[in-house]
Amino acid sequence: MEFDFSYSFTDETSAPVLFKRIGIFGSTGSIGKQTLEVIRANPNLFSAAILTAQSNAELLIEQALEFLPAAVVIVDPAKYATVHQALHPKGIQVLSGEKGLEEVALMPCYDMMMAGIVGFAGLKPTLKAIESGRHIALANKETLVVAGDVVMSLAQEKGVSIIPVDSEHSAIFQCLVGERNNPIEKIILTASGGPFVGRKPNYLVNVKREHAIQHPNWSMGAKISIDSASLMNKGLEMIEAKWLFDLQPSQIEVVIHPQSIIHSMVQFRDNSIKAQMGLPDMKLPIQYAMAYPHRIDNEFPRFNFTKSATLSFDPPDIKTFRNLALAIRALNQGGNMPCILNAANELAVYGFIKNRLGFLDMTEVIERTMNNMPFIEHPTLEEYFESDGEARNFAASLINV
Repeated sequence: MEFDFSYSFTDETSAPVLFKRIGIFGSTGSIGKQTLEVIRANPNLFSAAILTAQSNAELLIEQALEFLPAAVVIVDPAKYATVHQALHPKGIQVLSGEKGLEEVALMPCYDMMMAGIVGFAGLKPTLKAIESGRHIALANKETLVVAGDVVMSLAQEKGVSIIPVDSEHSAIFQCLVGERNNPIEKIILTASGGPFVGRKPNYLVNVKREHAIQHPNWSMGAKISIDSASLMNKGLEMIEAKWLFDLQPSQIEVVIHPQSIIHSMVQFRDNSIKAQMGLPDMKLPIQYAMAYPHRIDNEFPRFNFTKSATLSFDPPDIKTFRNLALAIRALNQGGNMPCILNAANELAVYGFIKNRLGFLDMTEVIERTMNNMPFIEHPTLEEYFESDGEARNFAASLINV
């Protein structure tokens, strides 16, 4: 997928920002709630046209009554009656189930999807949105981890832009503006290291869910916080970056940057390095993706260089945090292996959250699943779904879920 990074400074500042209707898939999660904060602050630029939630009916109703979208989806069918009773009298269409997500993704009532559904569940509605020609603000990295070749090929066929929302990929995207004809030598993804940076296995063996979700810099949901703590999140981001920016695995590097001020960097063939910096706040990449190619005013806190601590960088400890090593293995192997990795990781994180697995046991589940699943070098979309299901079943058998 090629982005047009060649627009001029004059074009960016003189052209008006077009009003966009945003379909927020995963509106009750961390990304969804922060997207609504951006919309609330910019009602002249954005509206919330679609809201979806897995099971948080109470918050979904509250959001819908404030923003009055055209449609909402509550995936949990047991909550449908409650949501329908509250919102149907307001003229809001209410759907339910995974089919409801796919149906609403095809509706003409929105211009851009904020893809904030966590995990594999975000893949199908994102594909439907691309099929219908909607641009994607992508906060769901698993969509590209699982089936990046299929997703990016479809986006190119449909002329759809995929604008990354992950802070690291947003940083790379921003660094590439104006660099269309300058090949990338490599990208450098920064990682905070999570709450356990510098820790060794004798410490990690005893950590619990409440420890792992306490990210030092970012406010995120439980799943991504645990992935960050295990460094799996950074591995998934490496795979995502391969597809977003058409890179070889050898062009993707990870460094630990505990302060989370530099969000990622691009090194070009002349040895120049461009970095995108800022205080850790997901509303910034969310706003950038929604308004692209414009930068719009906000009142977010500003970074003060005169009061900052030293910025430090270290290599990741892949011997202790072996999830990153497994993700790198999947990145290099390709085919359906990233899909298998992701499926096993989602089950392992679920097991950890439910206190059925220890922190380090997650790695064992993922590795055993990768070692036991059949490898397909060039899978079809159907084979990706089959690989996901088989990997989940195998991982579940190891966890007793």
